[in-house]
Amino acid sequence: MKNIAILASGSGTNAENIIQYFENSTKAKVALVASNRQDAYVLERAKNHNVPNFSFSKSDLEEGKLAHQLEDMQIDLIVLAGFLLKIPDALIKAFPDRIINIHPALLPKHGGKGMYGSRVHEAVKSKGDVLTGITIHYVNEVYDEGRIIFQESVEIDQRDTAETIAGKVQVLEHKYFPKVIESLL
Repeated sequence: MKNIAILASGSGTNAENIIQYFENSTKAKVALVASNRQDAYVLERAKNHNVPNFSFSKSDLEEGKLAHQLEDMQIDLIVLAGFLLKIPDALIKAFPDRIINIHPALLPKHGGKGMYGSRVHEAVKSKGDVLTGITIHYVNEVYDEGRIIFQESVEIDQRDTAETIAGKVQVLEHKYFPKVIESLL
């Protein structure tokens, strides 16, 4: 049985979707949900599914304490699901090609530091893109520049707002993210 750790900073809809996907799996389980925010609703979602969870500080992340906890828990794959802090090099080295992220656009477009959530969808809208989607990629030392694992697109039109674009992208996230995670295990 493979152990998945989810790191998230917000409400946790993707995290909950992943937890539900693996609840009856014989292949993997979500062994941990952790957040850099004590008040992140993702921790409540984890509790509701009896998944161990905790919050940690930025210094816990940067000084390696979180990496040691993940190693002690024998985590096989770290999944970033709306996690907003940069992953330090030491954690990347401790889990080579075992940290993945989902980005709500078709990288390399609309990626990089500060490009998350509604900011991405507003950029897609302002650039007049006719396609957007999701990119699942390995995490490396540079925001959103890790090797791409999977992309899926959706059409958008002039009537779409940043909010409707977000809705279309979330459908793709929920449909494909757990399946891609499973394929990596």
